[in-house]
Parts: sequence; structure tokens; C-alpha cells
Amino acid sequence: MSDSSVVRTADAIDPRWFETFFSGLALDFWRAAVPAEQTRVEVDFLAKALQLPPGARVLDIACGLGRHSLELAARGHRPIGVDASREALEQARAEAAARQLAVEFAPVDLRELSACSAAAGPFDGAFALGNSFGYVDPSATRGYLAGVARALKRGARFVLDSGYVAESLLPHLREREWLAIGDFLFLEENRYLVDHGCVETTYTFLRGGESLTRKGYQWVFTLRELRELLHAAGFDVEAQLQSTDGTPYAWGARYLLLVARKR
Repeated sequence: MSDSSVVRTADAIDPRWFETFFSGLALDFWRAAVPAEQTRVEVDFLAKALQLPPGARVLDIACGLGRHSLELAARGHRPIGVDASREALEQARAEAAARQLAVEFAPVDLRELSACSAAAGPFDGAFALGNSFGYVDPSATRGYLAGVARALKRGARFVLDSGYVAESLLPHLREREWLAIGDFLFLEENRYLVDHGCVETTYTFLRGGESLTRKGYQWVFTLRELRELLHAAGFDVEAQLQSTDGTPYAWGARYLLLVARKR
């Protein structure tokens, strides 16, 4: 970290911040930020890593605008996307209808994933892509991973990604970063809350004369801690990668992909 002001002691944290964060300009930004080709590459990886059979039932956790579920459905699978943002789900349903794709999108809290098994599972595979892992605190994360395991068939696989494992985040964390994407300007202002092991980020989205500022939180785990959490939930980690091309994960890589199998 380049600036000691990035680190500070605890502030009050809103544990349900993600329920209202993803709406309006923030959703428009995330749609613009990810090209369709990236989605296709990621779904190619998912189909291989999850070892999906034809017509697989797949659970897309924190699906947002549903880009992975939509692509999976276009390939003949039967995904269900769950998210806490009702606005994102409404837009995902509209896209599915426009493309005549059979995808179910449902409002589900990250900590209530076991309910998905009773409603639509058990699933042939599950995934959480889009850097959503760490949205809830360590105690809730344990419940979240246990819920994923309960929603899966025995031997099924779970893929998650993160840029917030300690080995990825800490070498690169900056107090302030600007990014330009399309007609958006995007500002991140980061603080590491040492009492919580959590990054507080203030996001500012700018487009033309519009602006939106929102605050989010992500808890940070070491890779060892994450592996232990998965093991306690009933998973064995099969692969830890830094890219969909299969490159093994290493210290300082900005991105982690984990593939875990339910015991």
C-alpha cells in the first residue's frame, strides 16, 4: 500500500449495504464495464470448471444483471440467478424476455441460499463471479458457503472469484483511483478498516451531467482462510487460478478464481 492514510480503525458498517447499492447509474456502469466477449470467455470457463452436463441446473449467486445466466441459457442450460437487487433482477428478466431465454431470476439474500435447493435444486453447479465474494462479514460468510453446499448435488462444483483476498488486494490497494469506461468516469476511494479486516470503498459514478455516490464494504480473507471456510462448508478446493486461461494463482495476482467440489 502506498499511503498509510488508506488504513484506519473501525467505522460503523452497514451489513446490508449491497441491497440498495446496485441501482440507477451504478447498474448502467456495470453494464458498460463488461464487454460481451468477456462474458462468453467466462462462461466457457464455467462450463469446463463446473463440468456441466447438458441442460444443467446452475445457481448464479449475486447474479446482478444476469449476464452469465443469460449466456448459459443460450447454451441450453437451466440457470437460476439470485441477487438482493430487485432493480438488477427486473432488468435481467427484461433481457431474458427480449432474447426469449428461459432463465429464472429471484430475490435471495446471500445468507439464505439453502432455500434455493428446496425451490429449484439440487443444482449441478454453482458460481459467484463478478467479485461479489466478501460482501458479508466472516460469520455470515460461513452461513453463505454452507448454503451453497446444501444447494448442490454431492460431487457438484462451486466456482468463485475475488480481487479481495489479502494476497491480491494488499499489494495493490490505493487510497484513490480513477477509471474511464465509455462515457463514464468512475472514482474509488478506499479505506482499510483494520478492526474489521474490511475495505470500505466510496464509489462515485459520473456520466455527462449525472453523478451518483455510494459506499460499499468487502471483507478480506487470506487464501488459507478462504480454503478453510470452504472446507468447513463441505468443499475440497480443486484449483486456484488467476485467470480463466488456467494460470495458477500466485502472490500479487489481481484476481483469484477458486474451483471447489462438494464432498
